[in-house]
Amino acid sequence: MTEHMSGDPDADDRFVRLNDGEMHVVEDGNPDAPVLLLIHGTGASVAWWDPVVRALADTYRVIRADLLGHGRSSSLVGGYDIPAQARRVRAVLDQIGVDQMTVIGHSTGGSVATALAEQRPAMVRALVLIDTGPDPDAYVDQGMLGQLLFAPIPGRLLWHLKTEATIRKAMRTAFTRPIDIPEAIIEATLGMNHRAVAGTARGSMDYLRQQSIPNRLAALHLPVLVIFGTDDQRWRSASAARYRIVPGARIELLAGVGHTPMMEDPQTTGKLLLDFADAVNTRAGNDGK
Repeated sequence: MTEHMSGDPDADDRFVRLNDGEMHVVEDGNPDAPVLLLIHGTGASVAWWDPVVRALADTYRVIRADLLGHGRSSSLVGGYDIPAQARRVRAVLDQIGVDQMTVIGHSTGGSVATALAEQRPAMVRALVLIDTGPDPDAYVDQGMLGQLLFAPIPGRLLWHLKTEATIRKAMRTAFTRPIDIPEAIIEATLGMNHRAVAGTARGSMDYLRQQSIPNRLAALHLPVLVIFGTDDQRWRSASAARYRIVPGARIELLAGVGHTPMMEDPQTTGKLLLDFADAVNTRAGNDGK
């Protein structure tokens, strides 16, 4: 089993009030250092980043947030589309005084990161997308159970009947390597409602249908790192090649790793993130930004 290290127990853990709810925000590292913003995926929470936070926080101010409807943040009746989630993240950053950062998104979090860069390009120095599907065609069919789970009526019923055992079973496609899923992740998922999970999943696909992530990134002219597990069971790893249309994009494929590299191979993933962030901030320093 892969061991996980949590973030600093003395991290700044707080809630930031927004117009439509409260967002749970966790900060690690030096508050005066350059900022790395970590955005989780559908049905996830800040806990999914725990295995890489300590390494990143040695050099950077690491900010994690539970998207609304996830983790410890407020749940809503609606408004789970990607641009709305990005606007909320942007509002939080404005409140806590962040004006520039590198944004790292996992899966759907990569779409939110892209939307954030679209909305506030001067705020985002660079983007890292971890197993973020480039377009709907890259999605791996999750079978009948997956289809029913996101349907309105049977999905709500199935979600109402969820247990720790069924959550662990549903998460099997999130990992290829053996993972001892931390209780914090299970608890956060058990606390979510079906409206938030299904709404976020639909919002993510709608965003991809409107325009692919590579096409969006190509228009932003930002440094981009794409990390993909070769054995991802949710998005076809071969689809990572579609990011080659993004000028200067760096693509890293991790052999034998599934959908969640920061948990399945935190050492390699953490090093890739650090090296990329260091290069981005060195370049920004040389440019006087």
